Parts: sequence; C-alpha cells; structure tokens
Amino acid sequence: MSNSTFTGLPSNLAFSEASPEWMNKADNAWQLIAATLVGLQSVPGLIILYGGAVKKKWAVNSAFMALYAFAAVLVCWVCWGYRLSFGDKLIPIWGKLDVALEQKYLLKQAFSGLFPNATMVFFQFVFAAITLILIAGALLGRMNFHAWMLFVPLWLTFSYTFVAFSIWSLEGWLATMGIIDYSGGYVIHLSSGVAGFTAAYWVGPRLTKDRERFPPNNIILMLAGAGLLWMGWTGFNGGDPYSASTDAALAVLNTHVCAATSLLTWLILDMSFFGKASVIGAVQGMITGLVAITPAAGVVQGWAAIVMGLCSGSIPWFTMMVVHKRSGLLQKVDDTMAVFHTHAIAGCLGGILTGLFADPHLCYLFYGSYKQYVGLFYGFQSGLTHDGIRQIGIQLLGILFVVGVNVIITSIVCLVIQLIVPLRMSDEDMEIGDEAAHGEEAYAIWGQGDRLHENSRFSTYNDLEDPEKKVKAGGNVEMM
Repeated sequence: MSNSTFTGLPSNLAFSEASPEWMNKADNAWQLIAATLVGLQSVPGLIILYGGAVKKKWAVNSAFMALYAFAAVLVCWVCWGYRLSFGDKLIPIWGKLDVALEQKYLLKQAFSGLFPNATMVFFQFVFAAITLILIAGALLGRMNFHAWMLFVPLWLTFSYTFVAFSIWSLEGWLATMGIIDYSGGYVIHLSSGVAGFTAAYWVGPRLTKDRERFPPNNIILMLAGAGLLWMGWTGFNGGDPYSASTDAALAVLNTHVCAATSLLTWLILDMSFFGKASVIGAVQGMITGLVAITPAAGVVQGWAAIVMGLCSGSIPWFTMMVVHKRSGLLQKVDDTMAVFHTHAIAGCLGGILTGLFADPHLCYLFYGSYKQYVGLFYGFQSGLTHDGIRQIGIQLLGILFVVGVNVIITSIVCLVIQLIVPLRMSDEDMEIGDEAAHGEEAYAIWGQGDRLHENSRFSTYNDLEDPEKKVKAGGNVEMM
C-alpha cells in the first residue's frame, strides 16, 4: 500500500516528494554504497583485524572497543556531532549545535551533492566512527573499558568536530583558505594517529611482558580484517566527490595502486634488512599506502600515486624500524598498533605530497573551481610558482592545526576522565585480560566449549577444581 493512501496525496505527488527533481538517483545510490563500504571497514573489518592482531587474552576487549565506538558515535553523531561538523557556522572551527534527526531536515538536499541530508549524515558518520576506532588501536591491551566509554563521545564532540568543520565544512577556515584533504588524510588519519599517541601517553603502557612479547593470536583472521579494510577503501575515497563521476573512478584506481605499491615497498625493505617476508609488515605497508593517498586520491595522476606508494612504503617503515628504536619519547609511549607511524606519519606524508602533486585540472573536477588549488610541481611547470608555494604552506598549516588540536583536546579529555574513572585497568586485571574486563573469552578450547582457568578468580570452575566434585555436580570430566 502506498504512502499516498495514508496521506491523501495523489500517488504522483508522493513520488515526486520521494524523488525530487534535484536528486540524482545514481549519485544517491553510489553514496549509500560507498558509506556502507566504509562502515564495513570498521564493522567487521577493524573488529576482526584488532581481534586477530592482539594476544589471545585481549581479543574480545580489542574487538569490543571497536564495536562500542561504532554504536556510540552514531548516536552522538545524529544528536549533535553532524551539525557541529557540517552545520551552520558558529565560529570558524565549529558549527552550531543542533540535531540531525528531523524528517524536514533529513529529506532536504545536502550541502553538497545531489542527494538528501540523510545520505550525507550516514556517509559522514562512518568516517567519524572509523576515526575513533583507529584511536583505539593505540590503546589496546590496557585501557579501562569504562574510560573508553567516556572517551568516545567526549573526543568526538570536542576534537573531531573542530577539525572536520575547519577542513571539510564549506565555511571552515582551512577550507576557505584552500587546503586539499580529499578524503580524510588530515581529518581522520592524522587526527587519529596524534590523538591515539597522546591518549596512549596518558593511559600508560601495557604490562612489561606484554610490551616485550605481544604475538597475534590469529594472523589469518587479521588478514581477513585487513582485506576488508583495503577493499572498503573503494568507498572511503571513491565516495568523496559526492557523485558517481569520473573523478570518483580515478580516486578508486589511485587508491589501490598506491596501496599495492606501498605494500610491495615495505615487503622489499623487510626482506632486505630482516631476511624474511613479514605478513604483519605487508599489512602495515598496505595501510600506510591507503592513508597516504587519501588526501590526494582524486586530484593526482596515476604516476603520482605510484610515487606516493613508494614514499609511504619506505618513510613510515624507516620511522617505525629505525627512528622509533632510537627515540626516547617514542619508546616511552606504548602505541599498541603503531597508529602513530601508520596514520600520523603517513597522513602527514600524504598531505605534503598532495601539495606537491595536486593537478589543477583534477582539482577543478573535484572542487568545481580552479581557485588556487595548484600542486607545487605544477606551479613550477605552469608559471604559477606563487600558488604552488602557497598550497604547500596551507598543507603544512593544516598539519600544525590538526596536531595542536589533537594534542591539547585529547590531553584535556583524558585528564577529565581520570577524575571520574581510572584510565587503565589494574595490573591484576591486565594479567588476565578479557575475562577480567568482560567475563568472556575469544576462544573456548576445553571440553565442549567450556572455560577452564584454575587460577582465574573469574572462572565458573573455581569451586569445582576437584574432578570428583565436578561429577557430583553433574559436570562431565574430559580426558585431556
């Protein structure tokens, strides 16, 4: 039964309201698909990647931190986060507080693109969610889950929205200056890398024995998550022109070319210096390539994507394998998943390389205006040297702004949370892991799936350690 039966409207009028003249159905469909692909990077992509990449005792906690963040961000996003990030300007770095829940607002045309606000709200949500989940990667293996529950809405509200409005909102101060951040090299990756590193400093390190030895519990599972992350990047970068356009297609191809080049570069360096091809290293190279191309995906040519892949597979490798081991500060901060190197360093690198390689014609396809979007190399070539230097200056200014905001706000958020609940788990609970945090384990390998931890104060078997007692209690005695 059609809606017109209930409203009393003619069916053709109801249809026109559902498909207004300004809406492009193909663009709307692509945008919803792209948003879903980005969502799959988090749920289940990063859930699986984190769950497989940590010690067995942390698999549930690590995956659950990601799942919680995804849900919490969505509720905060529609209640206040979206309008703070993309609403009417309050100040040059922040929008006006409002909700994104009303039908009257959601069915209107979005600030950009030929689709409704409802589509834009969902698309921008999955970017906000993955940013928080990436931050979680730096904190795995010791953060108090209750503290994480507070961290997510506070950081989203007072850090992410500042940066998103400044760079992506049409009225943001860096956006009006002409910064190029095609799909989140600054807003998402640089922010998450810096915020994760800063939060890791305040939370403190894992137990010494966990820092010294922290083997993945399931590398194949980790690879499955990494694969979802890679393929999901099709929507991550392909969705940002806000249309099913030629620029979207170019962005997708450049994304995968850069990721593959970066992976191979990292792999060759691992084999050259350590003698073995590391699966974990290959995944890190893949991620740095995806991150580096993100601010540039649709505004650089294919040869530039390859050059960026060579840089993203080598420079973060050098900072992680050489600089990190020689730096007292980097050694002091326990960044579990090396988010600082794979996202902050790679994000900075991508932003700077964008300032070098941005093609004015491709920038026109993306922005719809030439303005002064000119990569430095093209500035030299076309006699627009001043514009090229200006672009590099804006890209560097953006880096300084994002780093400053995230160090300051993340520190304040952590200090406020510390007044309410401890930021980290107790040493006793960290010895145990998942069962202490959630009363659950990732892998039940005893008997018929029952847990058996004789030394765990959380075990349901503590009172039945004697096999004879188990039989009297009606339990089965398994022969191991």
